Amino acid sequence: MSRSTPPPPVELWPDGVPGRLPDAPPERTEDGRVYDVGVPTLTVFAPPAGTANGTAAIVCPGGGYQCLAVDKEGAEATRWLGSLGVTAVLLKYRVAPHRHPAPLTDVLQAVRIVRSRARELGVAADRIGIVGASAGGHLAASAATMFDARDGQTGASLDAVSARPDFVVLLYPVITMAEPHAHAGSRRALLGDRPSAELVARLSLERAVTPATPSAFIMHTAEDESVSIENAILFHRALRAAGVPAEMHLYENGAHGFGWQAGLGPTSEWPRRCEEWMRFHGWLPAVGGGAGAADGDPSDVSTNNIT
Repeated sequence: MSRSTPPPPVELWPDGVPGRLPDAPPERTEDGRVYDVGVPTLTVFAPPAGTANGTAAIVCPGGGYQCLAVDKEGAEATRWLGSLGVTAVLLKYRVAPHRHPAPLTDVLQAVRIVRSRARELGVAADRIGIVGASAGGHLAASAATMFDARDGQTGASLDAVSARPDFVVLLYPVITMAEPHAHAGSRRALLGDRPSAELVARLSLERAVTPATPSAFIMHTAEDESVSIENAILFHRALRAAGVPAEMHLYENGAHGFGWQAGLGPTSEWPRRCEEWMRFHGWLPAVGGGAGAADGDPSDVSTNNIT
C-alpha cells in the first residue's frame, strides 16, 4: 500500500486510555504537527516487499512534549528505516496537557505490543528498537532507562511482556530536566511549572542509566540553540560509566530539528554512520541491503496495521 494512503492507525489503549484527562481539548493538526494528543496510536510501516530483515523500530517524533512533528521527523524516520529493511512503527504518544507519566506509559505499552505481536509483524522479539528525536529522544531514553518503572505499568496482563527496547537511536535528544542544560519547554510541558526536585531528578535520564540500559547511538550538533549539546554528552558519559555500549557523533553544523536534511556537510552523513552502527551490532544484516537516508522512495514503503 502506498505511503500516500496509509491505513487507519491502531489505538494503543483500545480498552481505555489510562490517566486520560477528561477535559483535555480535542486533537488537532497544524502544519504537519499534532497537538493535544489524547488517544495514542500506532501505525506500522512495513519495508518494501522482500527487504524486511526482522528488525523493528518505534519512532517517537519530537515536539517538546507540546506537539508531535509527525510530517517531518515521523515521515522522514519511517522512510529511512524502510530503506534499511526495518519495520517502522510510528507512535503518536500523549503530549500536553497530559504530563508524566502519560508519555512514558505510552512508549512502554508500544514496546510491549510490538514485542507481543512480533511474529504477526514479521520481526524478531529481541530486535525492537526506538528512534527518537528531540523530546522524542527523551522519551526513547526514558524507555531505555525506565522500562520497568511502576508508573509505566497499568496492571494489565501485557505488563508481563518486557518493555525494554533492544537499542535506541537518539537524535539531538532532550535528556536532562535539570539546570543549566534542560530544555525549558519540554520540562514545563512534561513536568509542569513547578516540578519537585525529586521529579526533576527522576526524569533527568543521565541519572537513570544502569548496566541494563540498551545500546545507544547518539547524534547532536554544536549549532543547536534549542537543546544544548550537553544533553547528549551527559547521557553518553552515563552510558560509559555503566559499561553500556554507545556511539556518539557530535557535529559542527545543523540547527535543531534538521533531521535528514541534506547539504550540511558531514552532519548529513549521520544516517550512514547510524546504519553502520546498526550493522555492526546485528540490527541490520552485515552484508547487503539498506541504503542511506537519501536513497529510496517513500512511496515504496508499505503500511500495515496491528490488529
